[in-house]
Amino acid sequence: MKDTILYGDCRETLKTLTNSSVQMCVTSPPYYGLRDYGGEDSQIGLEQTPEDYIDQLVQVFREVHRVLKDDGTLWVNIGDSYYNYRSGKGQALPKQTVSKTNQDLPQVNPKRGNKLKGLKEKDLIGIPFMLAFALRNDGWYLRQDIIWHKPNPMPESVRDRCTKSHEYIFLLSKNKSYYYNHEAIKEPVKQDWGTRNRDNGKYHKAGTGLSPHTGLTKSYTTKNKRSVWSITNKPYKQAHFATFPPDLILPPILAGSREGDIVLDPFIGSGTTAMVAVQNKRHYIGCELHEDYSELIDSRMPIEILSQRVDNPLTQALY
Repeated sequence: MKDTILYGDCRETLKTLTNSSVQMCVTSPPYYGLRDYGGEDSQIGLEQTPEDYIDQLVQVFREVHRVLKDDGTLWVNIGDSYYNYRSGKGQALPKQTVSKTNQDLPQVNPKRGNKLKGLKEKDLIGIPFMLAFALRNDGWYLRQDIIWHKPNPMPESVRDRCTKSHEYIFLLSKNKSYYYNHEAIKEPVKQDWGTRNRDNGKYHKAGTGLSPHTGLTKSYTTKNKRSVWSITNKPYKQAHFATFPPDLILPPILAGSREGDIVLDPFIGSGTTAMVAVQNKRHYIGCELHEDYSELIDSRMPIEILSQRVDNPLTQALY
């Protein structure tokens, strides 16, 4: 199965995939208590407690672990939340739909009206590392935390802390050894320092006419990618909500897969992961709770991919 969107709860649709069938997974789950995606009381993100939310995500990524190849990786973008208790009413959450008319209607979530043990009003909950440590405890190798720096963060009307301008991406692997192509995501160096003498550490600029001698290393124009990624959040004009930026998905796909591999996203939303995968000669499998997103996802796919998908008997029932 490839180049397919599975509609329904990913906790169930992932079970239809065979063991060790995908190379890597890159995804951004619904954030805790920040948005109501509508239609399902059991949707991920509306749990009563952060612990319940983390438990649901662990179940999802346990299935991802099963379907990954032995050298596969998981890249998870996850944001944090502040505890905001509203006695008796719960927290009003933005309504998330593909409809222009219903987009920002607040939906009261009564579950968030409960006081949570251990959390005080205005506490930062710490969701990202709660998830990272829970996945590590569930058998994943926690390899790295990456900072997604947002040059254009959402404005916040706060006066007692800094405006939040970053989120986390965690790199996890199924096994100790895994596929990671660091060459594919190297960064250009800001200045070419020429060659360096290993003995004294001095650099010889290219073009100076200095003769090479023992201990000189070659000139480098690229460097290993750093763990802080400055990427602008670019909204997709057909979608009235924040989408997964393509530039954020590209490095994980290039580093974590080869051409022809299958990329999985269990929370594919508007289909950005599928689009980036296809643009870079990869295949994709996505899960999405609402079939209302099908037209939006299809609008971002090349026609040859759509024709292959519709002709596939495994996916005809979905369209």
